[in-house]
Amino acid sequence: MKTKISHSVDTMMTKLRLEKVDFQILFQGEHSPLESIDLFLAEQIRLKDQKATENRIKRSGMPQMKTLEEFDFGFQQSITKEQMLRLSDFTWIEQAYNIMFLGPPSVGKSHLATALGYMALHKGYIVSFLCLDDLIRILKTADITASSKRKLKYLYQAHLIIIDEVGFLPVSKTESNLLFTFIAAMHEKTSLIITSNKGFSEWSGFLGDEVITTAILDRLVYKCEIFNMTGEGYRLKNRKTIL
Repeated sequence: MKTKISHSVDTMMTKLRLEKVDFQILFQGEHSPLESIDLFLAEQIRLKDQKATENRIKRSGMPQMKTLEEFDFGFQQSITKEQMLRLSDFTWIEQAYNIMFLGPPSVGKSHLATALGYMALHKGYIVSFLCLDDLIRILKTADITASSKRKLKYLYQAHLIIIDEVGFLPVSKTESNLLFTFIAAMHEKTSLIITSNKGFSEWSGFLGDEVITTAILDRLVYKCEIFNMTGEGYRLKNRKTIL
């Protein structure tokens, strides 16, 4: 049963929009009044940071969480853990650099992109994850649907946008123009991580226009770290069976 004082504290914390805390746990041992205030405010900051991170993750559209620790660098030897760890300070986001993971299906492109995305979210960056088809759908419908307009607005607020599965399906010339306009708007302002199963020489094939392709790639690779990933597909090599 709550005492009168505990009810009063809860009421005041609600009015001040403070996070609920377990005072019995927080104030174990003897503390001076100033030490108690310090502990309480530090816990408030921790809880608010935690809630902010949870909200960023919820809005990011990220797939199931992946980590660098889970990645099999022994299997995928065209990239090293040291290279990925050097990217984890995220100075490249501050400088609006891009990252591109290129290679055949199932070599770990999306895994690494997702792992970097989650790390950035926990560092306080706004991240948005979507496949190219979803991005084009948003660009095509932003003027006619409220949901697409909201998603596009969030993309423009992001520090990092991960565009997955670039090149899996062809796009029309109109869609290529929309994509170019978006990439141009992000250029040197927002970092992009691109995953693609196509080499640069094949991009005009699915984008349908060499001039647009050149313009898009010109902006993507100007400030960019490119990883060409090779080897056998991980899922095929490590497929699971029923029996």
